Amino acid sequence: MSSITPIDSESDTMEQPSWKKTKLSLERPYKDDKGERIPVLLDITPDGVQVFEPPQDPIKLLGENLRRIFFERGIDFFERQDALRTIGDLSIPQALDTKDDKVEPDQQEEGVSKAHMNPEELYKMRMEIMPQLFTALGEMTHARELLSLLLASSTPTDPSPVPSLPSSTLTASIVTKPSPIPSVDAFNAQLTVGGKDEALRKASSIFKAAANNLERSRLRGQRYWVDALKIRRANWGLVPAPLPYGAPTGKGADKTSKDFFVSFGLEESPAHFRRRAVGHMATYETSSHVLVFPHRQRVRLQVSLILTDSSGLSRTASNSMTSLSGASLEDSLKIAQREMVEEELFSVLIKEASTLPTASAQVAERLIIIDAAQGMDLKFELVDGDAVNAQESKKSDDRLSATCNLIYFALQGLLLSLHASQKSQRLSSANTQLPPSVFPNKAPLLQPIIDLLQYQVFCDRIKVELDKMVSALLKAGIPSSLRFDVVGESGHQLVEHFAAKETARRIGGEALLRIDVRQTLRLTFLSPSSLTAHLPQATLPIASIPQLVQLLSDEVERCLLNRLCEVGSQVCERVGATWFVDFVSGKAVGRWEGNILNFRVIFDKDFAIHSSAYRLDRTSYQLSLLETYTPETSISLVAWLQELLEKTILES
Repeated sequence: MSSITPIDSESDTMEQPSWKKTKLSLERPYKDDKGERIPVLLDITPDGVQVFEPPQDPIKLLGENLRRIFFERGIDFFERQDALRTIGDLSIPQALDTKDDKVEPDQQEEGVSKAHMNPEELYKMRMEIMPQLFTALGEMTHARELLSLLLASSTPTDPSPVPSLPSSTLTASIVTKPSPIPSVDAFNAQLTVGGKDEALRKASSIFKAAANNLERSRLRGQRYWVDALKIRRANWGLVPAPLPYGAPTGKGADKTSKDFFVSFGLEESPAHFRRRAVGHMATYETSSHVLVFPHRQRVRLQVSLILTDSSGLSRTASNSMTSLSGASLEDSLKIAQREMVEEELFSVLIKEASTLPTASAQVAERLIIIDAAQGMDLKFELVDGDAVNAQESKKSDDRLSATCNLIYFALQGLLLSLHASQKSQRLSSANTQLPPSVFPNKAPLLQPIIDLLQYQVFCDRIKVELDKMVSALLKAGIPSSLRFDVVGESGHQLVEHFAAKETARRIGGEALLRIDVRQTLRLTFLSPSSLTAHLPQATLPIASIPQLVQLLSDEVERCLLNRLCEVGSQVCERVGATWFVDFVSGKAVGRWEGNILNFRVIFDKDFAIHSSAYRLDRTSYQLSLLETYTPETSISLVAWLQELLEKTILES
């Protein structure tokens, strides 16, 4: 019989792999392989720096915990713990034999087991309580029988609602509620009725408010479509509104627009202006506006002119801004469209201000100042439409205000002309490649306005010189007149000039100076600063004001010398005098027997006319000053010449 040998446990342990022998501790490791403390990692910064928990001193930590015990649980914490421990020991039943201070372990276990009641002690407690319970039962039975006897011996007129009860059982009695007091019952009824009335009134007010809301909604919806038909009848554009946020846009989804927008932007305006030039009908109660304009900024374009004279005094005027009430659909759309067009105008003006070839400009966010001409500044500004003071425009110069209004409305016409040219270029396939000479002007809006202002200043300066000459001639007694037409075209032709191409936008005028009702001097001018003098001999272009002054002086001097010759011939006709004009030396010469007179005409400041008469001595052949005419002379130049000639003839 073969015996089975048991497997040795040590050999089994040796045969197990090494990874099964690894023992893992359930506690958190606090030391590394070298026996050093492992710090607690709190955070890692973006730079890769590791932040560890700072080491704590055990003594300091223990002191902090003790301080927290006294601070949070009171200074008498340990005394209260001792008192609780003492009370707890007294509440536990103690053994009867307490003579010995030392209690053995067996006795302690026996005392603990006596704290629970055994069956004998429970039976003893039952025997003590049962007699008392039987006594209480007897007293209750006696009281019940006595109550039944008293009820049976009484003979009331009314049958008692309490039935007779058998003596052996105890049942419940029926008690009726006493009748209420009339006054209290009436007061309770009033309270009930008042509460119900208030509840009914509140419910009726709720229903009334809901009915009013429904009626207002019906009227608002009806007015919504009536206003929409009015807008469409007035030829305003209606575009479908975009789908609301979160609406399904996938394949097969209903993408039909449920509302519309009112588009009031210009057709050829940039896309960002057309996107802003939309409004929609109000779907809620509004107090002041019928339409809602989400992108409206309420700014207006103000055109101002600042004139500064040679003494430094300045005058300022602005265009007149007419404001509509905005209470109706048409007015509100017109106001919004006007504001949007003015914003587009200002944006175009900002782009063109830096490309002006004949003027310098200062550009800010809402302000453009252009040095248009000498002593004249043109200012464009976006101002608050509600804060425009109408009184300031009334107090300003009417002539300057009219010029500002002309500029304001001319800009709108030029903007429409620019849109039309852009549309024609976009639709025409032949204009895709244009030669460099046909490229449009870089400033199609500002350049005509600047040319117009420069032309106005240019004409004003010419008129000042001509007025000086006319006043000097009239002061000398020479009849003269001036007809000055700044713009020779009519209003319709002027509008066509603005709407035409750049080469045809030049305007012109003429001035006609009539001297002594017989001789004329004609000047023509063309914007911005072209001046031409039409003389009997030739047509002479004038490039500067000094050249114009010299031309006026020469022509008027020639006319005056001819006039002096005519007067001299008439006065000296009886002595047989000969008169002629020496244009080389610039004098009128009169000769008769024994006398030779020379007359010269000189122009002083502001064309003040001076004349000098000289007599030639036949013996010495030298000229001697005979007499001089000045503007302070009380008689005219012709009368002075006649008196001088009469005096000379008598002396000779």
